[in-house]
Amino acid sequence: MRTLTTTLLGGVMLALAATPVQAQEATFDNPSLVPQMAVKAAKEAVKDCREREVQVTAVVVDGGGNTQALMRARYAGPHTIDTAISKAWTAVSFRTDTVELGTMAKPGKTGYGLQNLPKVTILGGGKQIMAGGRVIGGIGVSGAPSGKIDDKCATAGIDAIRKDLL
Repeated sequence: MRTLTTTLLGGVMLALAATPVQAQEATFDNPSLVPQMAVKAAKEAVKDCREREVQVTAVVVDGGGNTQALMRARYAGPHTIDTAISKAWTAVSFRTDTVELGTMAKPGKTGYGLQNLPKVTILGGGKQIMAGGRVIGGIGVSGAPSGKIDDKCATAGIDAIRKDLL
């Protein structure tokens, strides 16, 4: 009897060990932008704006909104650092580029008021960095005379690393 119980118990234990349902539900893969790519994107965004004769700060954050790279042009205003960080953070946090959020937050729209939340900046220049259909980071650019120019420079930063992304 003892051998049969041990065999049955061993079989049940083996079956439970072979089905890692708990582990799969409790974890997930979270791709992240490596620091070298973050630096490359920030540098390219600042370079693109410099070629447009605009002094900006570019910031790249990881998928959790943590700053990975910051590049400030020599004459970019002191406010551009915090604003670029906030734009990148906003794009990652809301999983939406800040140009689109700005449209959604206009009076009468469903997102009206979100611009009043802490750390949120809905001016153009904050973009998601995507790989494999997932947000792996964000870039924020601040300092141009318009959010449209900031947004173009942020796009240039992403384009510089696009081929390296999954």
